[in-house]
Amino acid sequence: MIDVHEKMYSQKLILASQSPRRAQLLKLVGFDFDIMPSAIDEDDIPEVDPPSHVCALSLAKAMSVGHHVENGIVIGSDTVVVLDEEILGKPKDETEAKKMLRRLAGRTHRVYTGFTLLERPTNRRMSDYDMTRVHFRDLAGWEIDRYVATQNPMDKAGAYGIQDQSAVFADRIEGCFYNVVGFPLSKFYTALMQFIMENQG
Repeated sequence: MIDVHEKMYSQKLILASQSPRRAQLLKLVGFDFDIMPSAIDEDDIPEVDPPSHVCALSLAKAMSVGHHVENGIVIGSDTVVVLDEEILGKPKDETEAKKMLRRLAGRTHRVYTGFTLLERPTNRRMSDYDMTRVHFRDLAGWEIDRYVATQNPMDKAGAYGIQDQSAVFADRIEGCFYNVVGFPLSKFYTALMQFIMENQG
């Protein structure tokens, strides 16, 4: 296992995302990595069931960056918020952000994050996802307006980031907290370990 640990932390990792939150979480557990944001248009990936959707998007992001990587493991990831079986992406403007938050208020929604590991140059790959249930307390209109005015919701699925001021909106979480932030750390860590071990023969 020590050998696997050393191999995990000596791997050349490339994060195919410009999300500062994902980068922060990978740093949190001690990984060194390069950042190469993918250039895919997320609207080109058709919306299907949430697990398939986030896995397809994470794979597309990893493959997009993988074409420019000679050696290493590319990490693709994508997060969506689901309410009433509808996928809520990033809001297009402040009006849509407020509408999303009003819908989430007082209810439970699901957060799905998919991730893909793509090894170059072999193109060996695997994808997986995690799901967390989040319950929002009832929100006053002024709370939503004040939060949207910070501009923090604009680059986040479901129009909120649980690690910022909207932390006070959620009163119950079932599942991985880091999955809601944007990356299921524990599941990713064990998946990376297995991915590397499978290549030990």
